[in-house]
Amino acid sequence: MTATLILWSHALAALLFGALALGQIRRPSGRWPHAMFVVALATTSLWLLAVAGIDSHDVATRIAGSVRDVAWLSFMLALVRRDRAGNYSIGAVYLVVMALAGAAALLAIVEQVGLDGDALVAVASARTVFRMMGAVSSLVLVHHLYQAAPASRGGIRLVVLALAVMWSADLLVSSAVYGEAHWIPIAILVRGVVMIGVAMLLVIGVHRSGDWTLALSRPTAIRALSAVALILYAGMTALATLIAASYAGPYARAAQTAIVFGATAAVLTLLSTPWLRAWTRVKVAKHLFRHRYDYRAEWQRFTDTLGKPGVGAESLDTRVVKSIADLTDSPGGLLLVPDGASLGIGATWNWVWTVDGPYEETLARHLVNDARIIELDPVRAGTAPADDVASVPVWLRDCMAAWAIVPLLHGGVLVGAIVLARPPVDRALDWEDFDLLRVAGRQAASYLAEDRAHAALADAARFDEFNRRFAFILHDIKNLVSQLTLVARNAERHADNPDFRVDMVATLKDSSDRMNALLARLSQHGPVRGEPLQPLDVAAIVERVAAVRQTQHPIVTRSRSACALGHAARLEQVLGQLVQNAVEASGAEDPILLTVETIGDRVAIDVVDHGCGMTPGFVRDQLFRPFVSSKAAGFGIGAFEARQLVHAMGGSIEVASREDEGTRFRILLKAAASLEVAA
Repeated sequence: MTATLILWSHALAALLFGALALGQIRRPSGRWPHAMFVVALATTSLWLLAVAGIDSHDVATRIAGSVRDVAWLSFMLALVRRDRAGNYSIGAVYLVVMALAGAAALLAIVEQVGLDGDALVAVASARTVFRMMGAVSSLVLVHHLYQAAPASRGGIRLVVLALAVMWSADLLVSSAVYGEAHWIPIAILVRGVVMIGVAMLLVIGVHRSGDWTLALSRPTAIRALSAVALILYAGMTALATLIAASYAGPYARAAQTAIVFGATAAVLTLLSTPWLRAWTRVKVAKHLFRHRYDYRAEWQRFTDTLGKPGVGAESLDTRVVKSIADLTDSPGGLLLVPDGASLGIGATWNWVWTVDGPYEETLARHLVNDARIIELDPVRAGTAPADDVASVPVWLRDCMAAWAIVPLLHGGVLVGAIVLARPPVDRALDWEDFDLLRVAGRQAASYLAEDRAHAALADAARFDEFNRRFAFILHDIKNLVSQLTLVARNAERHADNPDFRVDMVATLKDSSDRMNALLARLSQHGPVRGEPLQPLDVAAIVERVAAVRQTQHPIVTRSRSACALGHAARLEQVLGQLVQNAVEASGAEDPILLTVETIGDRVAIDVVDHGCGMTPGFVRDQLFRPFVSSKAAGFGIGAFEARQLVHAMGGSIEVASREDEGTRFRILLKAAASLEVAA
């Protein structure tokens, strides 16, 4: 009874497939997928006839089944239109799955050459395993093809769904054969009934389908390739265990255990080794794709990294480094930012290598003039252009982890440069790397330039608010000074007691003088217009500041007699501010050191502490910015005002600081003697 049902179900399915093939032949479309569809329908009809008329176990039927699989896989491959990027990896996947079908057919032929009992069992098991691997791999490809088909293409989705049902039925029969189940005839009968339903689905899908072409994205192709590779890996492991069971004799269990353990260890090694994963990605991109990068995916990831702060609220500078490094799989990166006419170290991302040295202006000028990406290995080997070799500083050449320098240019202005760390799989940059990094560098530079412009506008807005508030304060102080002056005048005129009058007048005049001095100091940061610089006894001023602060904190002075040009009140104000900062940064018992010495034509005044110190980035970008302070209650105006006052006296301030070691502020003023000689 079961044999009869198998005959009629497969015969009816063969009739339906044959009729559908004839109908499609009469409606030629001139497209390659349509032609492959007709071939697949015809081969399926012949295979069903072989199952019905001969036997499902006959070699001819098995070969026809493999040919059917190859025909349907060819149709699916024809549906996938190759995009402009040259996505060849999906074609390689289809060829591998077709090879599985071919191997199953070849093993079916080998079974007929008169093998002995054990060899025949091993070949039959291997053929069944290949059939199962082919069915599972085909289902994976069907799944990805279904995902690639838009919802509006309902006809293609029905065709793909029909193929999924067909290979699911094949997998059911192969599993029954592999397990030597007693219900193998029932499984074959179910497959015949299922094929009738498949034919019906194909009829409906054909009438709904329009364009027969689809496009698979690179991620879809990579996922399909990975899935098929894992299926092949598992299938080959299962096949190896079957062969071991047939030929290893009493050591079969040990051999099978070793095979499974080795296969599992190999997979875990592949998945857990960054270098091996990176090497695999490079080889796949190199040999299966025309272009190294999936530009759509890379650009989306690039813009997402720039626009969204990551875990820990990373700064924009850090996100810029990460976004550029991710493009080339670099494990880290270093941002160089303008520091005067040269480039200094800015933000880092996963950069653990020590970099230090003088930052020459040559590199900054070269990046502005040339705007090219510099590959550092040719620079070290001396094969790079002469300008590149001459512009790269020695400390960067000596850092072997540094791989390339990407300039960040915005409107012809150098916003910064990124030093990329060497990727896990070392390679030379090619034209694709240069093009992508150049465009990404310009985009990142625009983000940095916009961020700095916003910061400048914010500073200007804060200055406006600062000036507005202090204008009111100055107005109030001016009124107070006027009132005190009036009181002093009245007291001079009406006081009866001469002693009281003298004390009151002295007190009021002192208050008036101090208020006027405060008013003058708040109204401007520089010296009074027309007031010349005066020779100053710098050592005496330093000793006076130290004496005032001694009650607050231990202070040590090492002063040599020196005469500089400036304004005594303003120099004392600057020293008081710097000493106060040093006291707040130091421990209660750590003394502050004040020194005075003459260096050439300059007088150097050092304020040294051994406190918490500051990072190079904070010193360069934050220390002298107004309204930015490392102290919770700080107003952020002291260091900015100190530098303004020193600059107004024709001097400069230098800062040297290391975290957890301390800070040295150095005030440099022009020596009075050198100016007299020049005059």
